[in-house]
Amino acid sequence: MSTGYLFSSESVTEGHPDKLADQISDAVLDAMLEQDAHSRVACETLVTTGVVFVSGEITLAKGWVDIPSVVRRTITEVGYTDAKSGLDGETCGVVTAIQEQSADIAIGVDHALEERRDHSGDDLDHQGAGDQGMMFGYACRDTDGLMPMPIAMAHRLSKRLSDVRKAGVVPYLRPDGKSQVSVEYVDGKPVRVDTVLISAQHREEVDVETLLRPDIEAEVIDPVLREFPELSTDGVRVLVNPTGRFEIGGPKADTGLTGRKIIVDPMAAWRRTAAARSPARTRPRWTARPRTWRDTLRRTSWRPAWPTDASSRSPTRSARRTRCR
Repeated sequence: MSTGYLFSSESVTEGHPDKLADQISDAVLDAMLEQDAHSRVACETLVTTGVVFVSGEITLAKGWVDIPSVVRRTITEVGYTDAKSGLDGETCGVVTAIQEQSADIAIGVDHALEERRDHSGDDLDHQGAGDQGMMFGYACRDTDGLMPMPIAMAHRLSKRLSDVRKAGVVPYLRPDGKSQVSVEYVDGKPVRVDTVLISAQHREEVDVETLLRPDIEAEVIDPVLREFPELSTDGVRVLVNPTGRFEIGGPKADTGLTGRKIIVDPMAAWRRTAAARSPARTRPRWTARPRTWRDTLRRTSWRPAWPTDASSRSPTRSARRTRCR
């Protein structure tokens, strides 16, 4: 019995405030590494109307970087060159609050625990880390880039939206924009594009229905769909600026922060491939769902100190989001 479902992913253009903040932090990092390959850079950026805040812990052993110049160049390259749009790379304020990396953190980065405690001579054990963290990732066969089909298409749409703006093909576009794609899966494989949504920032004189929508369909959506001939487009639903006008955008409409557009659901691919592999009712109990923190507690003698009434027995929302195998 075949199973089908829709899977959606979103991408944003380079002019989105969060993505702009990412690019500024990346540009500062690149400039630091050009001066000193052993730089320690933790750079956070906040972007809002008329001003950019850059802060963090940076240790640069040699050389010097003019951070405001890097910030202004990045903003200008993205396309924010008019103060009326909320941000002008040449005239916006740039506030920097930079300090050196903590000496305590540096100890763990300079010499790993394996080297300090076990006196390991392995080169891979010399490089330490100043913090702990968990990184989840996956690859799939949906695309040649090993990314799921919906996010691959969403990225291509956002890139195409920026390309036609910069090339002057659709000259009235502004830097901010989003794309969202819903793809139909059957037995775990992408088969059809169900919905394509584009939200594009534009100049004030542009009419959405008579000008923007036809241009976006012809210059952005149709060319990208042709890049994925393996997917059917029968009955595809196309939405262009479904909320209406999108004249006010970028930092004028939304504050941007580093890191908000690189967050993904690490278990999404596992859940959908596992569900397609076999229906839940036919799977053995141990594969019916990923283990949770409560499963771990049942296998140990330690018990939590909090109340165990009926309302506390079901995993919380955050616990459900952190399930793992």
